[in-house]
This record gives sequence, C-alpha cells and structure tokens, in this order.
Amino acid sequence: MSIRPKIRISNRFVFAADLIITAATILLSFAIRFEGLVFFFYLPVAYWMIGISLVVKPIVYYFFGLYRRIWAYASTRELILITYTVTIASAVMTVVTIIFYSSGLISPGLPRSIFIIDWLLSVIAIGGFRFALRLFTENRPSAYGESTKGSTKNVLVIGAGDAGALVVREMQKNPQLNLEPVGYLDDDPSKQKQQIYGVKVVGKLSDLGRILNIRRVDEVIIAIPSAGGNLVRQISDICRLKDVAFRTMPGIFELIGGKVSVTRLREVDITDLLRRQPTRMDSELVGNTLKGKRILITGAGGSIGRELCRQISLWEPAELAILGHGENSIFETMLELISEHPTMIMKPIIADIRDLPRMRNVFQSFKPEAVFHAAAHKHVPMMETNIEDAISNNIIGTQNVVKTCLENDVQRLVMISTDKAIRPISVMGATKRMAEMIVLDAANKTKHAYSIVRFGNVLGSRGSVVPLFKNQIAKGGPVTITHPEMTRYFMTIPEAVHLVLQASAMGKGGEVFLLNMGKPVRILDLAEDLIRLSGLEPGKDIEITYTGIRPGEKLNEDLWEEGIHYQPTDHSEIYRLAEEEDLVNGALTTTIMELEKLATTGNTSAILDLLDSTIPSSNVRVMSSPDITSVV
Repeated sequence: MSIRPKIRISNRFVFAADLIITAATILLSFAIRFEGLVFFFYLPVAYWMIGISLVVKPIVYYFFGLYRRIWAYASTRELILITYTVTIASAVMTVVTIIFYSSGLISPGLPRSIFIIDWLLSVIAIGGFRFALRLFTENRPSAYGESTKGSTKNVLVIGAGDAGALVVREMQKNPQLNLEPVGYLDDDPSKQKQQIYGVKVVGKLSDLGRILNIRRVDEVIIAIPSAGGNLVRQISDICRLKDVAFRTMPGIFELIGGKVSVTRLREVDITDLLRRQPTRMDSELVGNTLKGKRILITGAGGSIGRELCRQISLWEPAELAILGHGENSIFETMLELISEHPTMIMKPIIADIRDLPRMRNVFQSFKPEAVFHAAAHKHVPMMETNIEDAISNNIIGTQNVVKTCLENDVQRLVMISTDKAIRPISVMGATKRMAEMIVLDAANKTKHAYSIVRFGNVLGSRGSVVPLFKNQIAKGGPVTITHPEMTRYFMTIPEAVHLVLQASAMGKGGEVFLLNMGKPVRILDLAEDLIRLSGLEPGKDIEITYTGIRPGEKLNEDLWEEGIHYQPTDHSEIYRLAEEEDLVNGALTTTIMELEKLATTGNTSAILDLLDSTIPSSNVRVMSSPDITSVV
C-alpha cells in the first residue's frame, strides 16, 4: 500500500489567496463596467479601491472567522457565513471609499455600480475558492493511503436514512478503508430504486436473504442506530446463515458533534441483539412524583441504584440522598452526579440498612418523601455460602427500611425485587420474597403507596453474564455454562430503572409490577453470539464447557407464580399481579423474628427449613452444597 499524506491547506494560504481575489474582483468590476480607454481612465480609482479593500476586507473576514475554519468540511452553513461576511466587508469598504472620495483624495469619479459588481464577484470568488478546497481535499487520499487493489470488500448498508448516508459518504471519501458500498436496504417505499451518493436502494429489509444470494456482499453494516432488538437479531441471523460478516453503528447520540467515521463502527454487541424498543415513560406522571421532592435511594452505589440516581436527577428533586455501605461506590456516584447536576442538593450517606438506629437517624434528619429501596445481596451462589448475611441484609435490612419509612410517614416506597423470588430454590430468591412480603404487608396496613418492581437479569450490571463471558473469551476460553438449555429474561439497566420510576408514579399501594420482557433467552445463545462477534468460532477457537446447574439456580425463571393472574396497566409494557400469597395475621412478624434469631446463632439448617415452610412454593432445602466456580 502506498502512503501519501493528506494535504492540509493552511489558512495562511487562504489569506494570501483572498488578497489576490480581492484585487482581482475590483479590477474585473471596472472591466465589466467600462470598455476600452474608459477602463484605463478609471484605473486610479480602482487602485484606491484595491488599497482600501486589502485593508478592510481581510480584517472583516478575520473578525467573522473565515480564517478559523477547516474548509475541507465546508457546508451550506459556511456558504451562508461567507455571503454574510463578504456583504459586511463590501459595505465597510464602500463607506470608507466614499469618505475618501468626499475628501477629494479619489478622482476623477466614483461609479456607484462598481460596489454592487464587486460585491457579487467577491461572494462568488471567495465562496467558490473555499468550496474548491473542499472538493480538492475530498478527492485526495487520507493519511492512511490509497485502497489496496484486490482486497476491497463489498458492503451492503441496512438503512438509507441519515446514518446510512453518512456511512456511505465516509467510505467513498476514504478508499484506504477498502470498503465499497454496493447498495442500501430500506423499508421506506419512497426510497426504493433511488440513489444516495450514487449508491442505489436495492430493496427492502425483507430482501436481505435474496440480495445476499444474488450479489457478492462481503459485509453488512446495520446503519439504523434506533433499531429494535428483534430487527437486529433477524439481520444477524440471516448474515450468519449466509456466512456474511456484519457490524452495527453506534447510537446516534455517540455521533453528535463530530464527523462520522466508518472506523468507528463497532462489532455487534450482545446488547444489540437483546435490546427492545425503548420503554415509554409517562413523563408528566413521573415528573409529578419526583420533581421538588426529597428522594432517598438505598444501595445507591450499585448498578440499579446508580442508574436510579442518574434518572431521578433529571427530574429536579428538591434533595437527593444517596445511601450505601460502600464508601468508594457512593463516592463515585456522588462525583458523577455533581459533574452532571452541579446545582442539585445532594447528601451522600454511608450507612448499613441492617443498623436500625443509624437508619432512624438518617430518616429523621433527611425526612424523605419517597424512598427507592435497591440495597440487597443479589449473587445467588454467594448467598448459598453466606445464609446468615442474606437474612440480615435482604430481610432484616428491608424491615428496617420499611419501619423507618412508617415511623417518618414516608408516603411512597418502591422496592427492587427479582424473578428469583418466584418459586424460590435459592436463599437469595427466598430472602427477596420475604422482603416483598414486608413491603406489601406495610402497604396493606397503612394504604401508603408502597409497591414492588420485579424483573429479571440486568445486562451490564456488576457480575452479570456478558462481561464475565467476555473476560473468559479474552483469556482464550473456555466459556463455562451451567446447562445448555438454561434460559433467562434480560433487560438493560435504563429499562429497569424506567420501570422502577414508572411503578413509583403508578403505585397506589400493595402492587407488584413487572415488565413485559419478551421471551427468555438461552444462555448458550448469548455465549455463542459473543464468541462469533469476537471473530472466533464456538467449539473451534473457544470451547464451551458445561459445569452443571449451581446451587440455588433454576433452569428457567418465572415472573409470577403458576396460576396467578396478572392485569394490564396504563403502561403498555407494565403488568400488575392480581394477587399474591402473603403471610398475614402476625405470622410475618413472628417468622422474621425467628429468622433473625437463627441468623444470629448461625443455625443455617433451621433457616432453610423455616424458609421452605413459610414461603409459597419455596424449595430451598433441596439444593446441594454450593459451587461458585462456574459462571452461569
């Protein structure tokens, strides 16, 4: 590959060219206005105007920024600026020239039409010169050199919108990328058989398989940053079936403020294959619940807790208290919020929800109006080996939060729960189910707006499957999976928090909300996708091994008990359980007291028995001794 440096045109060169253009347009103006000997008669006037223009015009051009731009990227915005600036410069030059003429310095006369002709020629010449620079630089190879003959890849672009057009334009401007756009696919009927930058729209998205059969396509680029998960998965499945590489663009928010570059295209991440259409939020309802209120978030240093802080901050709460027992995570959350919302009143609190006196002090001093309870131990195998801590944190800690809410007349509480609380076979799931009962019991007794939000696995959270798989792939494998048929519901952190905030606004008291999370996904599919997207082949480059289901894990998760009905809500993607089996008539209080006593004495066997006998459909006792070495 031959390397030829990209020509960079200095603004000093542009300045020198402007001086020449300025003198030339004035002489040309006189030549157009006068013929023959008359032209030479008026040359002294022309010389005066050239002298004045060479002083006035460059100063005006500089003042309006014509020498502080890279003209290789000139657009219509620059054309407007040029017209405006040249007009101002011509007007100033005209005024100065008339002043000199009135003082008798210029003779024999001053033709008024010269100013108009000079203005018109200056706009054309100054603007034309700069856009000629753009055309010149666009047709030069970039710093990386020219295209390597014989290695060019044919690229099919999915999406003929702004993003797709920008990608094609970048490929055309940078031949060293060795990418040749051969067509677009787009579902817009008005774009069919049309051309964008000389590249034709060859069909609709449904034609992808046919196009790959009849055309030589080496790579597919998905240039629809807002595409839903189902669409991306369909495209990726067809590409894998046809053995064609594929990539996707980053979200359009990543491209704002800079020139799109094909080199910034990234490989399809697993979140692209799993993402759904963004959940719709009733902004007015959520805003009325949060704006101007004192909000307290427990577990604010965790993945969900921190995202709650981010999104709640957007609604301008009167004060925001971020509570957690890890000083480092709370400190990091605080720094992020300060940088984004420097005027927001925020109170970082280092406290353990198991410490009731400390929690009482916090609530009495802060006086929250709404509480989001995200503090909990969530790692299933770890809780199998730390049963006492699961009881004290997830159950007793939740009881302390609810108790302090009631003592301080907090009207709104939302607890973050999990699908593992349904038919629990793990200590973590069972303790979260007991925590749900505590919140619902308080809601039923007080009629306060205390509610539960229940969802599945969260992509991108600490300890989640995707980063663990990536780490194993980076080390050369193997990728460890517990069972080939294990499935899970997945959602993104922002989606989970949208649901939490929506539930907070919709909750009247005693509800269990859950999100329509679509169909569960096989963990094996996730692993194979990530291996392929890393440029490797499952079973060939990276081995997949099965370790067996870990203690406390299910093959498939549920969002509600079998036979329990759910009801739609005003939000199309949120459901409400119609009923829940809970402990009543003092049985809940007695059970919690007994669990606390057993946790204090370390009687884990009795704890398991009590959980199974208390929680509907619980089967914690059947699990064998824990093994936390496998990933999923």
